[in-house]
Amino acid sequence: MARKKVRKAGDRAQAQRQAVQRQQAKRQQMQRQQMSGKQVERQQIERERAKRQQEGQRREQLLIQQRQEMQERQEMLRRQQMQMRGEPEQEGERRKKKARRFYDYDLLVVIIFLTAFGLIMIYSSSAYNAQVSGQPSTYYMMRQGGIAVVGFIMMLIISKIDYHFFAKFAVPAVVVSYICEFLVTFTPLGIAVNGKKRWLGTRSLRFQPAELVKIVMILFLAVVITRLGKRINEWRVWGMLVVLLGPLALFVTLNNLSSGIIICGIAFVMMFVACKRKWPFILVVAALIVVIVFAPPVAIAMEKAGILHSYQLSRILVWKNPEAYPKSGGYQVLQGLYAIGSGGFLGRGLGNSIQKLGSVPEAQNDMIFSIVCEELGILGGIILLLLFAYLLYRLFFIAQNAPDMFGSLMVSGIFIHIALQVIFNIAVVLNLMPNTGVTLPLVSYGGTSIVFLMSEMGLALSVARQIKFKEPERLL
Repeated sequence: MARKKVRKAGDRAQAQRQAVQRQQAKRQQMQRQQMSGKQVERQQIERERAKRQQEGQRREQLLIQQRQEMQERQEMLRRQQMQMRGEPEQEGERRKKKARRFYDYDLLVVIIFLTAFGLIMIYSSSAYNAQVSGQPSTYYMMRQGGIAVVGFIMMLIISKIDYHFFAKFAVPAVVVSYICEFLVTFTPLGIAVNGKKRWLGTRSLRFQPAELVKIVMILFLAVVITRLGKRINEWRVWGMLVVLLGPLALFVTLNNLSSGIIICGIAFVMMFVACKRKWPFILVVAALIVVIVFAPPVAIAMEKAGILHSYQLSRILVWKNPEAYPKSGGYQVLQGLYAIGSGGFLGRGLGNSIQKLGSVPEAQNDMIFSIVCEELGILGGIILLLLFAYLLYRLFFIAQNAPDMFGSLMVSGIFIHIALQVIFNIAVVLNLMPNTGVTLPLVSYGGTSIVFLMSEMGLALSVARQIKFKEPERLL
């Protein structure tokens, strides 16, 4: 009995082992089937991927072949047309390459022409005063010419640099402007000439920080407006800009009212262009019109309040009635008007001005337009204004076609600066506004002015170099 029990137990154990082995075999078989199914799927996916790659390669090859065939046909057609015209092949290639690059040579030419014309008129208007002061007749012209050459080289260098490079210097430039204006106003480093403390440096080598502030204002506002985007319409942003730039404009205005007005005008117009909210600007313009209409009493009140100096008040009073001050403040204005009137339509001839012989003080500076009209006539004055109009048109063209908002805003600021300075200078000469001491850009004598103006022109040319026109390729 014991043997039978042992035998039965052994049989059961063997049967269990066999069952386990069968289950393991089934599992292995199922795993092999699953693995084989996955391999088949992978192989199918790889085959489909390879087919797609082959199809893509075939399509690319076909496109390349079609492009090559098209280029060959165009080249053959171009050569045939050139042969029919008798044009050399090398000249056609050169013309084709030249059309791909843009450089505003028109702007460059008008800058050169205005600068050269300015040197001629500086010599004509200052030769007598230079000789009276014991200097050669070419003294003022040679000084201006040397500075103009330096400015022209700076302009060419700046025009070759990507204008985005200058954006990183916007904030440091504002800090430097504050430092310069502080030194002019509150330290002995500020130099007063003719009772006006506007210069910084030495007697032989000096510059006006106000000219630096003009270009800094343009650059900084262009950077801020571009980076803020739609947020430029927020009141708190306006308040931030007033707090940041207001003291700087005030510093300039205290020392140089004309430059302060131009700086505020640049900021005003750039913000007007960038902002959607227009009614605050309209209110400001309306307030300015009221101030201009009631200028004398407003000026007297501002002079009593200490806002205006006595010489600034006298300029406003002279503007309203220059005949009442023929030997003091109204002398320069009246002599300038006499010069324009005596020149007539065609003028006395280049170098034949009479008013420059001591009648018009500093004829090579603010009043140079009156000498232009006396020597070249009203016609010469109109031609000069047309040249400035063309200069402004080229700046407008660059601003409209600039590759980005930063470039467009920067050139727009330069446009505003030049336009305001030309308008103010001509208006002063014609007694349409008080004497503000604004020079005629690129024409009047002034080393600091021409250097910074050339720098601005370099920025405009730098933006122009980045303009890309998408034009069809011309074969004819």
